[in-house]
Amino acid sequence: MSAVTQAHLPFTPWADPGLARLPGMVPVEGSWIVVDDAYAAQMSERVRLLRSRPGDVMAVLPGAEPLVAELSDVVDAALPDMFRRVAGGVQRPDGVRVDDGPPALGRLGRLLQEDLLLLARDGAEHVLVAGLLCFPASWTLAEKMGRPLTRIHRPVPDYAGDLAGRVQRLFDRVPPGRPMWRANALGYADRALYQPRAETAPRDISAPVRYVRSERQTVLKLPRTGAVLFAVHTYVVPVTALTRDQRASCPFLEESVTDQ
Repeated sequence: MSAVTQAHLPFTPWADPGLARLPGMVPVEGSWIVVDDAYAAQMSERVRLLRSRPGDVMAVLPGAEPLVAELSDVVDAALPDMFRRVAGGVQRPDGVRVDDGPPALGRLGRLLQEDLLLLARDGAEHVLVAGLLCFPASWTLAEKMGRPLTRIHRPVPDYAGDLAGRVQRLFDRVPPGRPMWRANALGYADRALYQPRAETAPRDISAPVRYVRSERQTVLKLPRTGAVLFAVHTYVVPVTALTRDQRASCPFLEESVTDQ
């Protein structure tokens, strides 16, 4: 089995109201930057996508460069000890060296497993102004860039109205430097990390669920500009790797599902 899948799911969002409810979040304990057992393989896939599909997985709107520069500073200050500063760059936990220098967003994409989406307040809502999205779960960066939160979430049932207001208040009120997180979970037949899908294309749910795909979603406000980072760490875990309790309580699994 490819090492891009994790060996286990360290949380159970469908059974933990503190993680699953929208837009409820809990404070991050420890570092918001996660390094797990799939780090080396997922980073190899990220680098491949950054080289082969840069226009699909990375975008920065004009004027957002100072926000990306601040994000780069924030990430550098938050890197766990397993990242080692070397002359002119950073040595990753897997031993790969990432050189300093532009483009800042591309450099971060070569350091972190997390996808990074940067939003800035523009009028009544936060708008997506920069994004690094190597592991989309059935959406595309191109359709969301420059869009406000309500438009970004248009495909989400029941988002408009009260939920939209609560999400916007969360983005407004989250204190700088105090990250919050939640998680979701979906069933997938395919373990591929790069799964873009246009809003108008229906998702095929006819195949048996063989993998649980879960996003650890972190919200962090940057101290200087007030921009908000939405960071996504993707777990793809075979159904057979779930604990007995996780599998028994998972709402989208069938008893007959087996791993490929």
